[in-house]
Amino acid sequence: MSVAWKVRGTGAPIVFLHGVGGGAESFDGQLAHFGKTRRALAWDMPGYGASAPVDQPGFDTWAAALAEGLDAIGVGPCVLVGHSIGGMIAQTFVARWPGRVSHLVLSATSPAFGNPDGDFQRDFIRARLGPLDEGHGMADLAADFIPGLVGSHAAPEVVHAATATMARVTPDAYRAAMQALVRFDARATLGDIAMPCLLIAGGDDRSAPPRVMERMAARIPGAQYACIDGMGHLGNLEQPAAFNALIDRFLSSAP
Repeated sequence: MSVAWKVRGTGAPIVFLHGVGGGAESFDGQLAHFGKTRRALAWDMPGYGASAPVDQPGFDTWAAALAEGLDAIGVGPCVLVGHSIGGMIAQTFVARWPGRVSHLVLSATSPAFGNPDGDFQRDFIRARLGPLDEGHGMADLAADFIPGLVGSHAAPEVVHAATATMARVTPDAYRAAMQALVRFDARATLGDIAMPCLLIAGGDDRSAPPRVMERMAARIPGAQYACIDGMGHLGNLEQPAAFNALIDRFLSSAP
């Protein structure tokens, strides 16, 4: 598997995994900040950007691609930061290779999506993929969905940048991510997460609401939980200084 990376700096590695409509560039603000003191890396998940797709898209194959991609560039135990679906990949990764992660940060994510055959899931897939089935492109989807993902404090340029990034995602990669998303369920392994863990929620996030992430944190032994007011689902883009500061404090305080 071929995984593409953006990399800044040297030192102890911190690895960033983006969301469904993102890419490695979604973490430019984090690479610039953490790259001053660490080796900061952000991937294009399989099928995104310059990363080759996997034959059978899903959380197990994406986690395996992450392991192989880290091996290929010589990254050992790292701080792993997963956002949205990237947080689900991170949960899958630490369940399989816990020794490869020293500290875990989960942002705007969930331990499960629910019953893939439920009404909510069917409506979700219909809303997200229906426009593609009707002949619309990813740029149309991005223009419709991104404004509803950000919080009340998001600047217009954040909406513009996130929309442009999502517009570059291929329809096949987006479909694969959405179809895997509704089948994700890692609730049974939350209690097994043994490394220091921080969960970051956005006060305005309707996709991964604070109450969901706070309950999730309560099931992870010793996990820290933080919520940033006015932040939506794209926190690392919307409020990068506050987002980065939370991670800095976590890494300074955690053993």
